[in-house]
Amino acid sequence: MTTAHSSSEATRVLAQTSVFSHPDMSIDPPHEQVVFCRDAETGLRAIIAVHNTALGPALGGTRMYPYAAEADAVGDVLRLSRGMTFKSAAAGLDLGGGKAVIIGDPAVHKSPDLLRAYGRFVDTLGGRYITAGDVGTTSDDMDLIGEGTSYVASKTVAGGGWGDTAPMTALGVFYSLLAAAERVWGSADLTGRTVGVEGVGKVGVQLAELLTGAGATVLAADPYAPAREAFAARFPQARIVDDVRSAQLDVYAPCAMGGTVTETLAGETAAAIICGAANNQLTSPSVEQVLGARGVTWVPDYIANAGGVIQAFGEQQNWTRDRAQEKVEALHDRAGHVLDTAASKKITCGDAARLIVAERLSQAR
Repeated sequence: MTTAHSSSEATRVLAQTSVFSHPDMSIDPPHEQVVFCRDAETGLRAIIAVHNTALGPALGGTRMYPYAAEADAVGDVLRLSRGMTFKSAAAGLDLGGGKAVIIGDPAVHKSPDLLRAYGRFVDTLGGRYITAGDVGTTSDDMDLIGEGTSYVASKTVAGGGWGDTAPMTALGVFYSLLAAAERVWGSADLTGRTVGVEGVGKVGVQLAELLTGAGATVLAADPYAPAREAFAARFPQARIVDDVRSAQLDVYAPCAMGGTVTETLAGETAAAIICGAANNQLTSPSVEQVLGARGVTWVPDYIANAGGVIQAFGEQQNWTRDRAQEKVEALHDRAGHVLDTAASKKITCGDAARLIVAERLSQAR
């Protein structure tokens, strides 16, 4: 029997896991809904978090990951869903923020029946949450989830969707990086610049393609040996290293799991720019202050990596692919506006981005 329920334990965790909490709820509203999903027949254990729907239905991907404990999964889904509110608002989309996680190793626990069961849970929310692909899930998985709900994006082309969001996500990171380069070095020319790409999964590979095409030197790291081997075969001109964070870089591009930009890294990195696809890159608000004091330009992750949600929204709105790509390329101007606002107001880039988000959420209310 399948069940879905909210939990008082989730309420407790909510108060503990908002990384950039702010006393003004118009800037950082609390989560609206957290749903725990269980299906004994398939072994499904999932959590759906709806952070905010002031601008529209909550859209965000479903991540499948072998969390060590359910509390870890709760913390992750709360942070990720909150980030989606900021991402959609900052990108100018009429969407709220939501996210979901399925607890389990996708290589071991994923099955068609499990994904169909999960789709039925998504459907119980009646469109308040629209799911899409993320770490550990694919467009093929979205097709299976779509058998249980119509509230799904990023399905395969054969399934009526636009396919994987990784190329558009990488494109948004690339254009955001160009905006930062123009302000840091006075030119968007990346020829000879060294970029450390951390994580060479779906998005990291696409970003490396754009970077090498622009003349950049790419260093790459990934703990997963098959990913490293595939990357090395595809990009013989790039170099695989154990740790890009400690390398001599012009740009650090985190494209794996979040939480890699610590105070220690902020105080030691040689990179002049941090711009990548990972969510929740900073471990605490104080990291921004350290970066700012050292003159390191951080493009807020929910600006740089908004290409995927733009594609998913465009798919839902029946845009043409050309229109969606134009919107993704426009992240160049959005990132530039954030960086210019930070410079003119003498505030951090994160604070500048949050001002934009707060204005949109306030207007929506």
